[in-house]
Amino acid sequence: MQLALAPMEGLVDEILRDVLTRVGGIDWCVTEFIRVNDRLLPEHYFRRLAPELDHGAQTRAGTPMRVQLLGSDPVCLADNAALACTLGAPVIDLNFGCPAKTVNKSRGGAVLLKEPELLHAIVREVRRAVPTHIPVTAKMRLGFETPDVALDCARALATGGASQIVVHARTKVDGYRPPAHWDWIPRVQEVVSVPVFANGEIWTLEDWRRCREISGAENFMLGRGLVAKPDLALQIAAEKNGEEVVPMTWAELFPLVQDFWRQERIKLAPGYAPGRLKQWLVWLSRSYAEAGVMFDAARRETDCEKLDALLQLPSLTRAPRLAA
Repeated sequence: MQLALAPMEGLVDEILRDVLTRVGGIDWCVTEFIRVNDRLLPEHYFRRLAPELDHGAQTRAGTPMRVQLLGSDPVCLADNAALACTLGAPVIDLNFGCPAKTVNKSRGGAVLLKEPELLHAIVREVRRAVPTHIPVTAKMRLGFETPDVALDCARALATGGASQIVVHARTKVDGYRPPAHWDWIPRVQEVVSVPVFANGEIWTLEDWRRCREISGAENFMLGRGLVAKPDLALQIAAEKNGEEVVPMTWAELFPLVQDFWRQERIKLAPGYAPGRLKQWLVWLSRSYAEAGVMFDAARRETDCEKLDALLQLPSLTRAPRLAA
């Protein structure tokens, strides 16, 4: 069994990847999508969204990281995939699942599920462009409006050269509304010979049990559920191995929340860092009442130094720049 951390644009940046993989149970993670239009991107763009490339393409915990690309031009995607490999990407992942309207309007993400032939062409060209030892994988939804073409899309990805397929078990129109249609996972697996990962609506250990029973899947990708419950992968792995499942307490998680804030304070300007902290606290409040209390205290706060105090940290104000 493999458990993967999903690529969630605008949420799971390199800092949250670092923190969540240090909790444990995650076998690999994926970058936020790197948008490819009609040109070869500069190297610094890859390094900005995937700084782990400078550290063996793995997080601080040693968890492997895959580079995800999103776009619709097969040749341009292939060129950028080849460049990512020279920078150290161990796996190239292709995004055919993003439901965002702005992304879909520019022919990226889930809208391409309307064109199975294009999916095949994209994967084929990327597979040809990258070294043979580097896998090419893909993530898809069940379709754009309906799942009628889900099996055609899966076949297109597999015959194009994808060695794994993650299936978010909803259509684009479904968005993130429950339920996830886990019963489609075995249907997809029947028509392809590569491993299929189940993804969508796995928030708890019980959700995972039901997903495994309904989907028959052996491999899973965890998204919002893992952001809200950082030890979810650890709980799943423990149960799979017949070990005792002991949920993580807030006292155990809080040092990681503090470290998340430290890192975001260094990365972001003072006007943006508070939003990132509040964003994660909202998700954590689904699992920890303490996170909800902390969010309520931080909700209207924009002063980073006051948030330092709320998190029981000394002032983390950046040192002033030296004059030239």
